[in-house]
Amino acid sequence: MNEPQEATAAEAQLAIAEEFAFFSDWTERYQYLIDLGRQLPPFPDDRKTEENRVHGCQSMVWLIPSGDASKMYFDAASDSAIVSGLIALMLRVYSGRSAREIVDTEPSFVQEIGLAKHLSPTRSNGLAAMLAKAKAYAAATLGG
Repeated sequence: MNEPQEATAAEAQLAIAEEFAFFSDWTERYQYLIDLGRQLPPFPDDRKTEENRVHGCQSMVWLIPSGDASKMYFDAASDSAIVSGLIALMLRVYSGRSAREIVDTEPSFVQEIGLAKHLSPTRSNGLAAMLAKAKAYAAATLGG
């Protein structure tokens, strides 16, 4: 899952919005999120460390960057099914991109698919914390 399906982060966000538009209600969208989360690659227990943990999430979330400024990858996991689905979306938009594209790409898919309205405040905060951490890793590789 290291190579993104779409050529740019913007294309990935557009594809996500189109996929979610297919579902008529939020019950189906939550199920789709859970299914996406189940497709995440296995995350070794020995990498579930405090150093890799994303704070600000109600559930446990771990995020590990790799690569360099020209192409960054993220491995991530959560103990929550829905949060794992959010991770899958985040990885699709941001993993395998240049650090510059990561820093410059706002997560518009969160608004476009209605996540902002349908997530609990704690999940919204957790998603924001995850996105902020990914962007911070990218900014650090740019020397920012």
